Amino acid sequence: MSEPEATVSEAQTASRPGGAALRIGLVLALVVVLALVGQRLGGAVQDFARAVEDLGFWGPAVFVLGYAVATVAFVPGAVLTLAGGAIFGVIKGSLYVFTAAVLGSSAAFLLSRHGVGSVIERRLAGNTRFDAIQRAVAREGRRIVFLLRLSPVFPFNLLNYALGLTRVRFGDYLIASLGMIPGTILYVYYGAVAGEVAAVASGTGPERGAADYAVLGLGLAATVAVTAVVTRAARKALKEATGE
Repeated sequence: MSEPEATVSEAQTASRPGGAALRIGLVLALVVVLALVGQRLGGAVQDFARAVEDLGFWGPAVFVLGYAVATVAFVPGAVLTLAGGAIFGVIKGSLYVFTAAVLGSSAAFLLSRHGVGSVIERRLAGNTRFDAIQRAVAREGRRIVFLLRLSPVFPFNLLNYALGLTRVRFGDYLIASLGMIPGTILYVYYGAVAGEVAAVASGTGPERGAADYAVLGLGLAATVAVTAVVTRAARKALKEATGE
């Protein structure tokens, strides 16, 4: 979304011809489901949003901290990313989710490098794909990590720990985190659309005209398309760099 959590299958789907269309179709299906159950779900989303707002400054802070802890604990971040979009909207949601993902992934990286690296190393033993990535990171650390963030070939949470086993410097690892931005915006946008539909279906959201929904839909389609193009290019470059 990051995205935030993105599995290998999701990355492969985005890179295949028709992957963007498939993603749009899945979102449309989600919209239909939300419209059908919106009377209950929309109210829950609005209640949760109000609870976060009631915390004032601490609302976003608690969200960011909780997301970061979940990342370290191997909890899939997709649901939290979608929730960030539904509660905070695209702009603030993307900012909060990206900040949380950077904090969580950095903590996991440092834990792997200075604590639980042996456990992760045993888990990845014999993984030829990670071996290829490790060799590529040794040659071009920041660039390879950036490409991995754009188009993950490992689940996000595992990748954070796995990169702690490589030779990449922590500073370069942080800079390469910018590669999470496209996926983050995409998944937050999904959440924002889902939140809008649920709120309208429950009668708790503001009234919007056809033009508003057209802009929202076009924005989502453009975001999916751009993310798919970026992901495809990143996967090609990563494949060339690792020799896979």
